[in-house]
Amino acid sequence: MSEINIAISGAAGRMGQRLIDLGSQDPALKVIAAIDHPDHSQVGTDAGMHAGIGNIGVSISPEIDSSADVVIDFSTPEGAEKAIRFCAQHKKPLVMATTGLEPEIIELLKNSSHEFPVVWAPSMSLAVNLMMKVTEFVGTALKDHASGVDVEIIERHHRFKVDSPSGTALKFGQIAADAMGISNHQHGREGILGQRPRDEVGYHAIRAGDDPGRHTILFGMMGETIELRVAASNRDCYALGALAAAKYVVQQQAGLFNMYDVLGLDN
Repeated sequence: MSEINIAISGAAGRMGQRLIDLGSQDPALKVIAAIDHPDHSQVGTDAGMHAGIGNIGVSISPEIDSSADVVIDFSTPEGAEKAIRFCAQHKKPLVMATTGLEPEIIELLKNSSHEFPVVWAPSMSLAVNLMMKVTEFVGTALKDHASGVDVEIIERHHRFKVDSPSGTALKFGQIAADAMGISNHQHGREGILGQRPRDEVGYHAIRAGDDPGRHTILFGMMGETIELRVAASNRDCYALGALAAAKYVVQQQAGLFNMYDVLGLDN
């Protein structure tokens, strides 16, 4: 396939800027559209200038260019819904990387995937997705541990992140819960709550500074503990994963895919 034309939704944001930069460096890709909210102060300016890489001849716009081969959405729930409806109308592949989606938007995304191919994942990071596989393995191995296992998810992100806990933390928790037959999910603790229930995954979200993301999955037992930890040193891991997903999804028929598919982790 020749150069893949990509449209980036959420282009004025932190992740959008990294996608503009890294996407412009990839010889297999061409950034042809940069989309953001119509009220954003950067609408009308060159996306490359805003990303710090110089003029690329693509202005940040509130509208998605229908000549794009694939749309990458790293925006807001509002922007995500707009991207889904655009892709449904024009039958364009979509990489959905926005987190904190409301149930009705998730339902729209799932239903729309019958009409066009979608890669949807709570994290685009290679390391995170590998760690999810490890979490599943550990959870399965510990399911019948005689003394019981306490599962806690601790995540840390920058002060600007709007959803807590992160979509990635929720996914780690669900993977562990499914593997171990746990049904309850507890978000934070305060007060005199009594002994910790066995049938529970706990979540704790830290928001501080400019941390691009860290997750710890803790399996606590009597006399020993397993901690699985994965950390990003910058945002490029998420952007590179999304660009890899874009290359993958343009080759697919309609359907719902995840980063396991993109990375070949189910093969």
